[in-house]
Amino acid sequence: MTRRPLVMGIVNVTPDSFSDGGRLGTVEAAVAHGLRLVEQGADLLDIGGESTRPGAEPVDAAQEIARVVPVIEALRARWAGPISVDTMKPEVARAAVGAGASIWNDVSALTFDPRSADTAAALGCGVVLMHMKGEPGTMQAEPRYGDVVAEVTSWLAARADAAMAAGVARERIWLDPGLGFGKTAAHNLTLTARLDQFVALGFPVLYGASRKRTIQSVDPSAADPTDRLGGSLALALEAARRGAAVVRVHDVRETVQAVALQAAVLSAGS
Repeated sequence: MTRRPLVMGIVNVTPDSFSDGGRLGTVEAAVAHGLRLVEQGADLLDIGGESTRPGAEPVDAAQEIARVVPVIEALRARWAGPISVDTMKPEVARAAVGAGASIWNDVSALTFDPRSADTAAALGCGVVLMHMKGEPGTMQAEPRYGDVVAEVTSWLAARADAAMAAGVARERIWLDPGLGFGKTAAHNLTLTARLDQFVALGFPVLYGASRKRTIQSVDPSAADPTDRLGGSLALALEAARRGAAVVRVHDVRETVQAVALQAAVLSAGS
């Protein structure tokens, strides 16, 4: 049977994330949500303690650790599956891995701190290298590219080389083109349409478009992020068709069902 991509469920323990900020304000609420996503079929959970939405304000490492570590510890006590920490800071990654995380999902691709690459190598965890043009506070201020796919693929390939040079094992590296991180809706659609070029780099590709504003650019009525399920599923299915290894989503049950059906149809036709 054709293999479907893994589904990564999002657990934001932040007050200001673009879609669900403040909804999981306690450890208990965050853990319950994470376990609910597991019940719905999530293969991985991604725990984030600092919003990286456009215009987001930075959070210091101590506060971020205080948000994510208790959630990771509690989830690890209840579930044996893969947990990633969504952070740019090496000290947060170190604390999260100590608490039971096995993947470092870094929107800065190990560029935020000069210690990041060496820390990733020392931790021996999986590492997601994501492309972001600028930083969260300013990244959506008229981002421009000559050829967005060529520039993003070249940059990610270079970041993978840098990670391996620091000692990160090749098989532990995933790539993420970073939809919405310093990209217009047109850029995001182009990256999706040519996702196979990222897959061709030879690393697993993580794709995250769940509830993002690109959906509203096609359907102006979807101003509320929670009203973007159809678009989120369409983008996840297209990413799966083009070779994504992981799709990072808010709506786990619906996504698991959609990609499973897609895989079943493809298998039936082969």
